[in-house]
Amino acid sequence: MFPRRIVCLTEEPTEILYALGEDARIVGVSGFTVRPARVRREKPRVSAFTSASTDRILALRPDLAIGFSDIQADIARELIKHGIEVWISNHRTVQGILGYIRRLGALVGVAEKAERYAEELERGLAALKERANALPRHPRVYFEEWDEPMISGIHWVSELISIAGGVDIFPELAISGLAKGRIVADAEEVIRRRPDVILGSWCGKRFRPNRIAARSGWQDVPAVRQGELHEIKSAIILQPGPAALTDGVSVMQDIFERWATRTD
Repeated sequence: MFPRRIVCLTEEPTEILYALGEDARIVGVSGFTVRPARVRREKPRVSAFTSASTDRILALRPDLAIGFSDIQADIARELIKHGIEVWISNHRTVQGILGYIRRLGALVGVAEKAERYAEELERGLAALKERANALPRHPRVYFEEWDEPMISGIHWVSELISIAGGVDIFPELAISGLAKGRIVADAEEVIRRRPDVILGSWCGKRFRPNRIAARSGWQDVPAVRQGELHEIKSAIILQPGPAALTDGVSVMQDIFERWATRTD
């Protein structure tokens, strides 16, 4: 029997279930969920990312709770103690996101529909990659996920930078699944790697380009000198789901294309 009363503790399962036409199965969502827009009118919010209202969740009588990563381990543990089945995924790559879509679809009995959806996303990424290959030049990109301490982009973000036509300046950090493994310990290393574009997505906190530009020695970084400091909303790039593979990567490509055709 497939689950009929699902609590989504993070954003991406909600977006996927709506895309698959299985939103009737959702009985509760994360308070950070904004996609699709109507979800905030239709579903009760029962959790943040690192905390949840166990009483509110139990009152919804879920037969499955879906979360993401070790950061939600405490929430999962509490729900399991109350007899709730929990699925915590831990995917960190583009292929991991696509595989997650397929697994979630199978879990609710719509594997074929999920396969078609994943293939549609794959075709979209392939088209973006082909378009990126035609760029006359490719920017070196520093993606900052947090400012204090400085944390560079996670693996799927690094891969999407490449698909969109950029070159991640910290690919060796991106492969770390944990944020502490992506800390840029020496701010001067960014200066040495000379990014042409800086993208900021401070985990829901407003990105402030002026703070980047004011960092000691960063005035000579090409991205700062040319004003190529851009915010990408966390909701479309830091969630390992469809948003990153569609809106997030498209916003990056638009930025890279404008940079590539600059004449100054």
